[in-house]
Amino acid sequence: MFVILISFPSIKLCYISPKILPQVKSINTLHVHFRKLSLFNTTRKSFLLTTHRRFPLHFSLTSPSPSPEPRRPSIDLRRRSVSSSKMSFFRTVSALSKLRSRADLHSELKELIPQEQERLKKLKKDYGHVQLGNITADMVLGGMRGMIGLLWETSLLDPDEGIRFRGLSIPECQKVLPSAKPGGEPLPEGLLWLLLTGKVPSKEQVDALSKDLRDRATIPDHVYKAIDALPATAHPMTQFTTGVMALQVQSEFQKAYEKGIHKSKYWEPTFEDCLSLIAQLPVVASYIYRRIYKNGQIIPRDESLDYGGNFAHMLGFDNSEMLELMRLYVTIHTDHEGGNVSAHTGHLVASALSDPYLSFAAALNGLAGPLHGLANQEVLLWIKSVIDDCGENISTDQLKDYVWKTLNSGKVVPGFGHGVLRKTDPRYTCQREFALKHLPEDPMFQLVSKLYEVVPPILTELGKVKNPWPNVDAHSGVLLHHYGLTEARYYTVLFGVSRSIGICSQLVWDRALGLPLERPKSVTMEWLEKFSKKAA
Repeated sequence: MFVILISFPSIKLCYISPKILPQVKSINTLHVHFRKLSLFNTTRKSFLLTTHRRFPLHFSLTSPSPSPEPRRPSIDLRRRSVSSSKMSFFRTVSALSKLRSRADLHSELKELIPQEQERLKKLKKDYGHVQLGNITADMVLGGMRGMIGLLWETSLLDPDEGIRFRGLSIPECQKVLPSAKPGGEPLPEGLLWLLLTGKVPSKEQVDALSKDLRDRATIPDHVYKAIDALPATAHPMTQFTTGVMALQVQSEFQKAYEKGIHKSKYWEPTFEDCLSLIAQLPVVASYIYRRIYKNGQIIPRDESLDYGGNFAHMLGFDNSEMLELMRLYVTIHTDHEGGNVSAHTGHLVASALSDPYLSFAAALNGLAGPLHGLANQEVLLWIKSVIDDCGENISTDQLKDYVWKTLNSGKVVPGFGHGVLRKTDPRYTCQREFALKHLPEDPMFQLVSKLYEVVPPILTELGKVKNPWPNVDAHSGVLLHHYGLTEARYYTVLFGVSRSIGICSQLVWDRALGLPLERPKSVTMEWLEKFSKKAA
């Protein structure tokens, strides 16, 4: 006997052992409510099904006529006449399968959220009085550096180790997260799953999430019209933010809030908005790139490609190494804890219950600043200026002179130093490893390698920099340039697409945990002077 079993994340045609056939015949309606289900024909070992998510489902079970060969472990549906009612059933099965990634991820979060809510309540009750450190006048005057004041679940930045995504370092993520090919770079969808759930996904779950994101990636015409209303000469980040704001009219959170949704359910429309926003950003970003630099010749998405691969494809790059680079680029730029300008801005705006589109648009405007996301553009332009002035075969001594010349003119060497890190950025390291593997002879990469040797000792000698080591921006532009994406003004848009994954993942948890409106205390210089004199 063969029946259709519906389970998430898969739907399969299954062979039922004669040993359990009498039990099946007596059931007209099967209630599937499981965490793990296994049906196995021990005689022929013809079927094994496991599922890893609890999902309640009712459906009618129709028993077809027994097969002439009841022990045969497969069936050819082409040899069987199928009634219209059965065809309708199969179409229903197909439609349900399209929902599997959404149901999986949504169900995973629905299980996790009550646990984390209780954890937060206990933390506040048991340890709410614990002091986390002392605030100094230097912290107030120095951009709140080192001041603990924000809950951010998705990643944690250690000054020496670098970033950890839900406890995993970048090398660990490269090992355990699913990839598009064996030994390849991690798929961004896998990191999205990890950031949202704290769990490493299976390849099947990542593939299903990729499919869900592709299904969400349709862009309304008014978005393109809003972008086209700007001159093509407008900065790509200006056009990108405009596109995100135009997408806001579809916000599920805004609609639900206006209808009076209970605050305990805020996370659900936020989840829908965040997945849709993440899905749509590469399409909008690639449209802007093709509009500015490629005479408006748009490339549609490829339904067979993953998130990072499709982004590269829509930009106009189909080299397999470029697709791998984009997967790596998006993955390592997703999140860098909550204190950086774009992440903090997104969280701050969202704390007012602004929807994900409004919050992320604000985050993008922070990312566009020269001291934040625009830095990768500045690095490539500076490296080009070195080559223009000194040539590609610059000696170490010439490079030292050029670095001192830059510093003595009151400028910084872009791509070096970090507000938190005190060692080489692991995001720089993994990009360097990619370059050593794929483009070791590239002249610009070789110059970047020389800068790695030359700049830190000079900055250390200068004595004004706490971290003289290269950060992520010191390398990314050179890799992109090698594969043909040479338009440096556009690089921050790539950063913005990537950062949506981290900001939106945390935003879902902001709503799930009911984090409050952010409202720190500010003081005047007069207050600070009076207080400091008394305390001194």
